[in-house]
Amino acid sequence: MTMESVAIAAYLVAALLFIMSLAGLSKHESAKSGIWFGIAGMGIAVLATIGLAFSEAISTVGAILMGIAIVVGAVIGLWRARVVQMTGMPELIALLHSFVGLAAVLVGWAGFYMVEALGDAQTEVNSDLLGIHHGEVIVGVFIGAVTFTGSIVAFLKLSARIDSKPMMLPGKNFLNIGALVLFAALTVWFVITPNIGILVAGTVLALLLGWHLVASIGGGDMPVVVSMLNSYSGWAAAASGFLLGNNLLIVTGALVGSSGAYLSYIMCAAMNRSFISVIAGGFGIEAPASGDVDYGEHHEISAEEVADLLKDASSVVITPGYGMAVAQAQYPVAELTRQLRERGVNVRFGIHPVAGRLPGHMNVLLAEAKVPYDIVLEMDELNDDFPSTDVVLVIGANDTVNPAAEDDPTSPIAGMPVLRVWGAKDVIVFKRSMAVGYAGVQNPLFFKDNSSMLFGDAKDRVEDILKAM
Repeated sequence: MTMESVAIAAYLVAALLFIMSLAGLSKHESAKSGIWFGIAGMGIAVLATIGLAFSEAISTVGAILMGIAIVVGAVIGLWRARVVQMTGMPELIALLHSFVGLAAVLVGWAGFYMVEALGDAQTEVNSDLLGIHHGEVIVGVFIGAVTFTGSIVAFLKLSARIDSKPMMLPGKNFLNIGALVLFAALTVWFVITPNIGILVAGTVLALLLGWHLVASIGGGDMPVVVSMLNSYSGWAAAASGFLLGNNLLIVTGALVGSSGAYLSYIMCAAMNRSFISVIAGGFGIEAPASGDVDYGEHHEISAEEVADLLKDASSVVITPGYGMAVAQAQYPVAELTRQLRERGVNVRFGIHPVAGRLPGHMNVLLAEAKVPYDIVLEMDELNDDFPSTDVVLVIGANDTVNPAAEDDPTSPIAGMPVLRVWGAKDVIVFKRSMAVGYAGVQNPLFFKDNSSMLFGDAKDRVEDILKAM
């Protein structure tokens, strides 16, 4: 059996493991096994690729470069995995997406160099398929470049290195459409007469489009952007697979691309966004009028008073957000949950689909703190129960519990489904200050008669409640 046959068989096994990984990650209970399936699949794929490269008499220089790349990548990956905080995961994932995009660009340029630039078309690619190869090159480069710069902008916004507000260039939609039309024209031109000038123009156009698409999106919608870029990175990988003739890359890229697109669709529905508007970029535009409304005075409460409310409660709902991740409050929250349940209190968690900066962000935090899966519910499972709830603890959430989404048609988040926490008897909001959330929108919940503000670091305040109990 040749090494090529072994590699093909290994790629098939790896592809099946990746599918099993996605299936495992779809449920809390099987998520850990899903991760291990993915690790095993990637390990097999890497080993098979290395073996295939050496079987094709790779040069000494090539072997050295491959070894350096593997060692450096492994060291950086292990280091980042050890030091990254859960609050830093969204921007890290966005940055990793940019690497996939950049790889697709480099593969596309390598494909051009090996065939078109060297003039060795007859040996590298069947002459009848040259047109298809030309199209693969420029389309792969385009998808990769859009993913690369879009992911870089997402990383900069999520890490607060640039302003999270949407960039509003005049005629931004026409700019996006014009860029796509121009790219289509460049693609046809490149397929007919491939040359480096057209490829450079297509690459630059894609880099600018990727930057503009994500820069035009407001910070409150960044969870959808991360999911969208995940899909883009998958299609970029698939494009690279076609250029390299690698079936595993094609299958894996298609899995990532399609699952990311489906997740984006689900999140768009959760935020009342149009899926097409996500693809086009530039949604989530702020309406300044809603920020000027005077909602009156807010009410403050102490940790001891919150403890008294919890002691008398029979039903408690906790709605976490990004602030809980920042404060690393999931562990005392888990302890508070344990103590309340021991007292016979019905404690449940309400998770909005876009809570945090990443899909599933809150679920991972709570699982990390050993909160039972069966009491962690999604928004739709819990929204009708708030009127019969005694106390709601809003820990670090803001935009996902904002009643303006339902009551204020001028709000930037108007129409977005939210957790209707204000229907409970008492609502306690944990915040550091009265500042607006990531979407830049004031929250009328803070000023309602049944709402009270517990200011300070969320972890410290929950620990104060535990001491008072």
